[in-house]
Order: sequence, then structure tokens, then C-alpha cells
Amino acid sequence: MKIAIVIDWLVTYAGAEKVLEQMLKVYPNADLFSLIDFIPENQREFILNKQVTTSFIQKLPFAKKKYRSYLSLMPLAIEQLDVSKYDIVISSSHCVAKGIINGPDQLHISYVHSPIRYAWDLQHQYLRESGLNKGIKGLIAKRILHKMRLWDYRTSNGVDYFLSNSDYIGRRIWKVYRRESNTIYPPVSVNDFELQIQKENFYVTASRLVPYKKMDLIVEAFSAMSDKTLYVIGTGPDFNKIKSKAASNVKLLGYQEFSVLKDYMQRAKGFVFAAEEDFGITPVEAQACGTPVIAYGKGGALETVRGLDQERPTGTFFKEQTVDSLKAAVRVFEENYQHINPNNCRDNALTFSEERFRNEFRDYVENKVREKWGTENLMLNH
Repeated sequence: MKIAIVIDWLVTYAGAEKVLEQMLKVYPNADLFSLIDFIPENQREFILNKQVTTSFIQKLPFAKKKYRSYLSLMPLAIEQLDVSKYDIVISSSHCVAKGIINGPDQLHISYVHSPIRYAWDLQHQYLRESGLNKGIKGLIAKRILHKMRLWDYRTSNGVDYFLSNSDYIGRRIWKVYRRESNTIYPPVSVNDFELQIQKENFYVTASRLVPYKKMDLIVEAFSAMSDKTLYVIGTGPDFNKIKSKAASNVKLLGYQEFSVLKDYMQRAKGFVFAAEEDFGITPVEAQACGTPVIAYGKGGALETVRGLDQERPTGTFFKEQTVDSLKAAVRVFEENYQHINPNNCRDNALTFSEERFRNEFRDYVENKVREKWGTENLMLNH
């Protein structure tokens, strides 16, 4: 049976690309489709150095850097990719990939990282942070997002089965598309991190410095707790703004190599995470080091961190994205620190491994193949 895998775009190696990498390890003979492909020749190992079929956006001016500016064309572009000769279509989608056109004799399974965030419940936040909540440009942006919502809902009918990357996203899929989904958590490279039992008296956080990550909140909260040390790893457009809010006990390290990030994660007393993420990989990576997590209690973190009220806890939560709420959570964390075992953190992280993802994903796809074609004898293109 011939398999096509469709992804939104290929420009870097991040969360969605790590999912794609593991999908291709399960089905290495699958053909790959994407709106654009600008992965350099020396970095294509994660897609098995495959040739990628791309859309007309690939050839548009400035597409390599400004591809997001072509959002209004993406629905049309994804529909022009021809997967009609494939038996099985697997889309990995956080934008438009799930809208690929397929027929009644094909099986379409869509792994959804999220319905288009900035078109649905996060629209107002996106418009506000982009400065598009008023004026002529704002009206144009709102019109484009309105049309995206209509297209996104309509094309959900072309998906036979939805997979979500967390129960949280499963609820979003139900809210937006009124479709059931099964959760298969994304793969995390937990074996790249080693358990370290002995911890030092500092906290660490790591992320891109962009508004929705709420790194400014973390910096403000720790700046108000002068007896605690925080290291901030990462860079981004908000770097200077966040640095201006940092007291002397808060150290912004900027971008760091993986070895440095891992070293801080292993030695830290706790890892701090303030974003409302669909899943959130870094809290799992911290736990793989045996480091407990202080996380905002909403989104995927509720599924990857075990709170103090659970057996074998691996961290604690704060209820609101405010300085006072985070400060209170740090106090609770320190009062209960002796109840959090680094081994429990590590064991919890291992449940999100790459091998676990491959096994769950393979089993799910092949069960749906048997259901559709009713035979044990179909050969998938492994």
C-alpha cells in the first residue's frame, strides 16, 4: 500500500518536525508533501534525505523567510498537492495540512498539533500581539482569518480519523470540528538527557522569547524574589524587553548549545514553565534530567507534570499567569520539595519516549487499515 505524509511546511527542525521524523521511521518508504521545503542539504537526515513535493508557494518571492505572509494562499496551495495515487494519507497539521484533498477509497489520518491557533480561540491574542487589532490592516487580517475558519471547518470532513497530541488539543478538536480524536503524545528525546540526583540551589527556564511563552512573567516574578537565582536560556524578539525587567538575581544567557542547556537542566533545583502549550516538550526534558517542574496549570503541562496531589509527584502548578500566582507556587514548591523524587521525574518523562510514539502510531494506523479494508494481509509500505 502506498503512503503519503503531508506536513504544513519544512523550514526548521522543531516539534512538528520531530513528530514527522518518527513517522518516517515507522514508514520510511512514504512519499513526503509540504507547502514549502527550505531545509538545507546538510540538515535533511531527519526526513531521510527525501525529495519533497512542494506547492506553488515554494516559488513565490521571499517565501523562504516570509512564507507566513502567504497564509491566505495556503488553503489553495495545499489543495493543489496531488495525493490521489496513495492508499493512505497521513497529515501532520497545525495549519492547513489536514485540508489535503483525498477520496472515499483512501484512508486519511490527521495528527493534529492544534487546529489553526490564530484563526480560532487565540485569534484575539494573535491580532493584539501582531498589532492587527485595529485599522485597515486589522480588518483585512480579520477577514482572512474568518475565511480560514470556514475552510478549516469544511475540510475537517475530509479526515477519516483524528489524532491529537494531547487531551487538551483533543478538546479543542471537538470544540472546533465536533470530531472525536485519540491522543498519541509527541515523541520526546528523553534518552538525550541523563538523570542527575544532586541539585544546586537555582532555577532555570528555557524558551523562545516571544509573548505567548510568558518569559517576562517568570523574570518579573523571580526579580521580586531576591533570595532565589534564575537562569534564562533562549533568545527572541522580546530579549531586550525582558532583560530590562531582570534584577541582579536573574541571569539571561541568550541562546546556548544543547550541552549547556542540558547541564543547567540537570543541575537546577526546578524548571519553570509559564506558557499555555498544546503539549510542551521542555518540561518533559527537564523531568528526564530528574528536575521537577513549576508549570502554569493549563494546557498540555497538566498531562506531562504530576502535581503534588498525585502519586509520585514531579512538580507543582500555578493557577494564573500572574507574578503573585507564580511566586506563591514557588513557595509551595520549596515547602514540598522533599516529597519530589528525581527518579519519579525521570520515570514520568520516559513515558513520552520516541519508541513509545512509534509503537502507538504504528498500531493505530495499522488497526485503521484493517478496519477499512477488512484483511490481515495488506502490506504497508514500511
